[in-house]
Amino acid sequence: MSQAQHFHNLADVTQGIARELAPGVTTRIFPGEHAMLSVVTIAPNGEGTLHAHPEEQWGVCLEGSAIRIQGGEEIPVKKGDFWRTPGGIPHTMRAGPEGCQVLDIFAPPRDAYRVAGSGFGTT
Repeated sequence: MSQAQHFHNLADVTQGIARELAPGVTTRIFPGEHAMLSVVTIAPNGEGTLHAHPEEQWGVCLEGSAIRIQGGEEIPVKKGDFWRTPGGIPHTMRAGPEGCQVLDIFAPPRDAYRVAGSGFGTT
């Protein structure tokens, strides 16, 4: 088995498992055995749906700015900021006027994200 299958590029939108999470919120998912990466793009002023899941989630703002809504608080984030969301904590994001790109890391991987589709696949 070639190791090339384990190499990816953030700018290559043809890679990963595509999901539309909400209008103006899309992701490309890269599942592994013990962790999962999700490259989320949020359109200018776009917003996800408040949701929670049992998996721990880390996020990194790669581009732009947003408001991270987490556990009832609204926290501004910008390029370079990163955060942890414990499992079970309600959260979402609202992008700034230039939109944003976020790298989410889940552990363990989220079963709902192992297939293409739509929505957050959560409660």
